[in-house]
Amino acid sequence: MSYKFESLKVLVVEDNEPMLELTKSILQTFGVGTLYTAVDGEEGFTIFCKSNPDMVIADWMMQPCDGISLTRRIRNDKRSPNPYVPIILMTGFSEKRRVISARDAGVTEFLVKPFNARDLYRRIVQVIEKPRQFIRSEGFFGPDRRRNRTSAYTGPLRRHDDPKTGQPGLSNRNNKISPEDIAFLDDE
Repeated sequence: MSYKFESLKVLVVEDNEPMLELTKSILQTFGVGTLYTAVDGEEGFTIFCKSNPDMVIADWMMQPCDGISLTRRIRNDKRSPNPYVPIILMTGFSEKRRVISARDAGVTEFLVKPFNARDLYRRIVQVIEKPRQFIRSEGFFGPDRRRNRTSAYTGPLRRHDDPKTGQPGLSNRNNKISPEDIAFLDDE
């Protein structure tokens, strides 16, 4: 399915100028109507509060405020105009612990660099076609981390420390995961 993005407002927060320009170019090719840009999380939060975009795409590693800190501010700061906004986090780090850290900060989707237009498009479509309920609990506010729900569940075990069996994608070499495996982490 193809989408028309001319009414979509996207904030891109990236401190690397070539990556910022590449991301903007891809989004313009998709037909995104309005693009806002920032070079770090501080500036990104200010622009977010003023423009209230429909989606945020942010890099993880920025100074003085990185993408994880920006995500936490968007989700929890009283000045945030929309704590439910979809946030796609871009990073060159794909270790399992980093993906879990991003998920636990309230990131909606995770995009591993280097990426191509198809990868970014898939993340945007994921946000559109499979929106997730938000959860508020002590210490967390963000998209429900459980993505693959099944009504066939009949047993008592559904906790983090339950034995894992047959979970695809978590046995990769060097404890690194591929972009295709990221969705499986949502079941932890």
